Amino acid sequence: MSDGAGMTAVDVLIVGAGFAGIGMGIQLARRGRESFVIIEQAEDVGGTWRDNRYPGVSCDIPSHLYSFSFRPNPHWSRVFAEGREIHAYLRACVAEEGLEDHLRLNCALSEAQWSDDDARWLVRTTRGDFSAASLVIATGRLSEPKIPLIKNLDRFGGRWWHSARWNAKVSLVGKRVGLIGTGASAIQILPRLAAEASEVVVFQRSAPYVLPRGDREYSREEMERFAADPGTVTALRDELFAEAERGLGARQRRHPDIDLLRQRALDHLTASVPDPGLRARLTPDYEIGCKRILFSDDYYAALQRGHVRLEPTPLARIADGSGNVGASGSRTAIAAGGSSHELDVLVLATGFNSTRPSIAGHIRGRRSRLLGEEWSNGMAAHASTTVHGFPNMYVLDGPNAALGHNSAIYMIETQVGYVLSALDHLATSGADALDVTAEAVHSYMRDIDTMARDTVWVQGGCTSWYRDERTGRVTLLWPDSATSFRDRLATFTGVSYEHLHQRRHG
Repeated sequence: MSDGAGMTAVDVLIVGAGFAGIGMGIQLARRGRESFVIIEQAEDVGGTWRDNRYPGVSCDIPSHLYSFSFRPNPHWSRVFAEGREIHAYLRACVAEEGLEDHLRLNCALSEAQWSDDDARWLVRTTRGDFSAASLVIATGRLSEPKIPLIKNLDRFGGRWWHSARWNAKVSLVGKRVGLIGTGASAIQILPRLAAEASEVVVFQRSAPYVLPRGDREYSREEMERFAADPGTVTALRDELFAEAERGLGARQRRHPDIDLLRQRALDHLTASVPDPGLRARLTPDYEIGCKRILFSDDYYAALQRGHVRLEPTPLARIADGSGNVGASGSRTAIAAGGSSHELDVLVLATGFNSTRPSIAGHIRGRRSRLLGEEWSNGMAAHASTTVHGFPNMYVLDGPNAALGHNSAIYMIETQVGYVLSALDHLATSGADALDVTAEAVHSYMRDIDTMARDTVWVQGGCTSWYRDERTGRVTLLWPDSATSFRDRLATFTGVSYEHLHQRRHG
């Protein structure tokens, strides 16, 4: 990539306009010091909440906690907001914080290359080239649908789609539908699906732990109080945060915390599913918290409707009965356990490629090293944010920045604060760039491994999206409290960084 005419120069280029990119943009705009641009490959902002439009989509973190602390929303209609309401909140953030002039929609990153000569990032996109002093990767971990290996899926004679690419044009009324997966999306989809389809088969790879959700609408009086007194929103947020933090003890396998949490989930199952055979198939065979704990008041009820069947093994293949595809293809779905099901539609609620992001194949740091190569043994970063060999690059909501028990937005805000501190340090240091040392990254990752070692995510007897599929290391989660993450990132330490100078100097 060459630098030259036609390249737009900015101080900060942000990739992605979901919660992380918008949060970063708001804080840069409020400072008014840096020029910045947010590039977004889609035609609208919102990230996860733009893409996921399946029936029943909502957050499993309470609304007042799943929003920016610096942009509280007194108008949340429910304890757990539906997807469209969260999407509307993010769009309002963009409009009201003046981010629209900084936004480039339908603008995908093609390649980002660090230039030692310029001490800048040279970024090629589908809408022109940019030169940026700093690069912020805010593409998240729920943006690339994961399609499982289902033999002959391309020969399925009906329609199929991933839950994050919902096809609203196809009516499911009267259809025979296969729902693949029993994770967070699937348990929200099933009750709505069961209300329309004539038959539903739920293909379960492993049974999830499900806790009661307790969702409800806020009363008009509550919403009026939130709007009249911002302090009530802050107090509620603090209360919800503290309650979520108390859930860490169970994840650290402390007693009686984990025993009480497990029993609560099993009691919910027992109270909801009287049939012992079905209940046995819905009882997890691993420790609670090892996989994501789910929340629902109607999943078990939907599973017990007369036209809904639980298939306790994953979908393995689509039958190819005649030996050739034919015009219509086969509609026979065969489970790993051997049972076959005639289906018209397949819904793949199978999650995302979260630990090996494809954008890492498009970013080259010093000596043209690919980020994907740097992360060949799994994602790794210092302060969950900076990567050795990639100067002035900051990854939000990436390696070890998620939580298994509390709000992702709190973590994003913590990282945004860290990036602002790095920008301030750079401005006063006299250097042109900061490159985190390999030792700082290794030291941080050793601490992560130590913290994770005795947690349910490592010792819980399951495989999960929290861990890298090749190495088994916990690369997605911060395996401690949200407050400890904020404490760890509160101080930007320049000694962890090599201070680089533009080669052209002198």
